[in-house]
Amino acid sequence: MIFVPRPAQKAVLAYQGGMMGVSAVPGSGKTTTLSYLAAQLVSEGLNDDQEVLVVTFSNSAVDNYVQSITEFVRRDFKLLPHVGYRARTLHGLAHDILRERPGLVGLSEDFTIVDERLTAQMREEAVLAWLREYPHALELFLSPDVDDRNIERIQRKQWPDLAFDLADKFISRAKDLQLSPASLRLKLGASREQPTDARFSLLQMGLQVYEDYQRALSYRGGVDFDDLIRLALEVLQSDADYL
Repeated sequence: MIFVPRPAQKAVLAYQGGMMGVSAVPGSGKTTTLSYLAAQLVSEGLNDDQEVLVVTFSNSAVDNYVQSITEFVRRDFKLLPHVGYRARTLHGLAHDILRERPGLVGLSEDFTIVDERLTAQMREEAVLAWLREYPHALELFLSPDVDDRNIERIQRKQWPDLAFDLADKFISRAKDLQLSPASLRLKLGASREQPTDARFSLLQMGLQVYEDYQRALSYRGGVDFDDLIRLALEVLQSDADYL
């Protein structure tokens, strides 16, 4: 079917360079419009070292973009498909970047990406180890009115579930901020002594679990999906020529 852009879509297709933001509701034709724009940019001629890169979140979205751009390039612009453009997920792009220069961030050439099922298990094991090391940490957060029966129930179920959730968020946020366990420990001035303050206890728990989790990843010679983004950015920041 021939693509006939609406007036708002024509404004997107007039793009020539620089930053552009487009606000669009679901079903408004974003994929079609951006795919046509990509094909149009390829047809207008790129330098030999340039290509149009589409970055999206899911593998299914990548497939949709590749299919749409290929159709426009071939049908509307009479060009060879798969030349001058590519689509990647954000994590796929980060993986491409890391594979070129893994040594810049201390990774081996054959580093692996640890899947989410195993990383969740590794974080859970690290949390359980912390809970065993500090069996009385929960007391810092309990109201004096809680009776012994409820304390037992909280200790058995609610406290571990909360600890797992907090650890996940702590590790993800630390990696978003590009803070390694070592730099975070230095910043917090934290030790592994028995916690006595509730707020410090949570920070200490997150940090200790983060350290143990990263150690487990390193033992496997691997990275998780958050590491892909963090380390790809670190590679680009540390090598101007590669950037």
